[in-house]
Amino acid sequence: MIAYVMGVLPFLWQGLLVTLTVSALVVASSLVTGILCGIGLVYGRWWIAWPIRIYSDILRGTPLIVLIFLIIYGLPLLGVDFGNYGSAVIALTAFKTAHVAEIARGAIQSIHFGQTDAGKAIGLTFRQRLQYVILPQAVRRFLPPWINAVADAVKGSALVSLAGIVDLTLAVQQVIGRTYDPLPMYLLGAAMYFIINYSLSLTSRRLEARFAYIRE
Repeated sequence: MIAYVMGVLPFLWQGLLVTLTVSALVVASSLVTGILCGIGLVYGRWWIAWPIRIYSDILRGTPLIVLIFLIIYGLPLLGVDFGNYGSAVIALTAFKTAHVAEIARGAIQSIHFGQTDAGKAIGLTFRQRLQYVILPQAVRRFLPPWINAVADAVKGSALVSLAGIVDLTLAVQQVIGRTYDPLPMYLLGAAMYFIINYSLSLTSRRLEARFAYIRE
């Protein structure tokens, strides 16, 4: 069995690379869109903030698997087809954007309003206050929960296997289909996911400990 496990490791490694690639695309894209949405929730006019609020509430309340199937099988009915891979990445990004937006909103609103008033008093524009006063402080509160969201994105990426994408989860299932011995393969797959997410968890703890001294 050990020899067989060593033999299938390259195949599992390819699946792991797909998992990491999908996760990286989702994390990077949702970081940008989530921060923009978070800023819109805090500072946007009602016609900006309310659509973002509705989007965030709906997406955070929708099961991820439903969202993936909706985009994969629903969009082609409207004449839009990104393929299974693209649709899965879009679904995960849309889902994580809603969560990152809430993290960004909370981080920004945690900065005391006196900081904004001080920026106004010295003549800073809104962009300058955001760039030099608010965001540098908010990022310290943003990072720890965001890293937890990254770990959730890695775990959520396992659902792309339902779209036929050979990620780590589907690679494990395909190996099991040949061996009919699920326990060793599932344990190996779980160990790979654990190493990734535990590393992210350690990073989050270190950041929380580093920024624990921050006070208003």
